[in-house]
Amino acid sequence: MIDISVVTEIVSQWLEDKDYFLVDVTVSTDNKIVVEIDHAEGVWIEDCVELSRYIEANLNRDEEDYELEVGSAGIGQPFKVLQQYIVHKGCEVEVLAKDGKKYKGILTDVDDEKFTLTVQTKIKPEGCKRPKLVDELLVFTYDEIKYTKYLISFK
Repeated sequence: MIDISVVTEIVSQWLEDKDYFLVDVTVSTDNKIVVEIDHAEGVWIEDCVELSRYIEANLNRDEEDYELEVGSAGIGQPFKVLQQYIVHKGCEVEVLAKDGKKYKGILTDVDDEKFTLTVQTKIKPEGCKRPKLVDELLVFTYDEIKYTKYLISFK
């Protein structure tokens, strides 16, 4: 079986001096290699082809046969790495907390330990007849959530 660390190192070499970042590398028991990359402005198919050729040039098919798939992290898929949070700062996201509650809001702050989500909450101020929408800041650590994913808007 092909060692995942070997593939990761090859991908890391290709990523040097590029604005792309690695999202995930998996190698199945039957040597199917799946590499996911991402970029702040999206992933171009030409770059996936270039990375695929680079990986193939650095692996020896005579030693081990493999299947290779290189692509972008799927839009609308849960974030897997911190860089995806950073890239989507200011965007609308959906967060599913481990307690089962879902939140939709704007990803407003990101660091290594936590992120902040600005959500709109209805409150009824005392003396008012109608509730008002107010911004509420929710802070999550990464281990408090099941997933975060980018929300696609067609507005």
